[in-house]
Amino acid sequence: MKDTAKITTGKKGEKIAASFLKKNGYRINEINFRCILGEIDIIAHEKGELVFIEVKTRNSIELGYPEQAVGIRKQKKMSQLASWYLQKKNITDTGARFDVVAITMLPSGNEIKLIKNAFDFIS
Repeated sequence: MKDTAKITTGKKGEKIAASFLKKNGYRINEINFRCILGEIDIIAHEKGELVFIEVKTRNSIELGYPEQAVGIRKQKKMSQLASWYLQKKNITDTGARFDVVAITMLPSGNEIKLIKNAFDFIS
C-alpha cells in the first residue's frame, strides 16, 4: 500500500505544477489521466504542441532532486501512455513532447523547475 504522506505530497505537487504551468502559457487538458496502462499526471497544450507532463515532488533533496526520479523505466512508461492516449483520442496532427515539473517543497518556499523536452519518446 502506498504511504498516504507520499500521496498527499504528490497531490499538492500536481496542484502547484498545474497552477505554475497555466501561468507559463500552458493550457491544461487533463490532470491525472488514467487508463489501463497507468496514469499521466498532466496533459496540456503549449505553443501548438501536446505535452505529457510528469510531476515529481519532494519535501527535501536528501534523496536527490525530484527530476532524478524520472528514470528510463518511467520514460518508457510515459511513452507507452502517450502512444495509447494519442491513439485513443485519434490525435495525429500535432507534435508531442515530454516535460517534467520538479518541485521541492522547502520551508523557505517551493522550488519549481520546468524541464521542457525532458526526454525523447522510447518505443
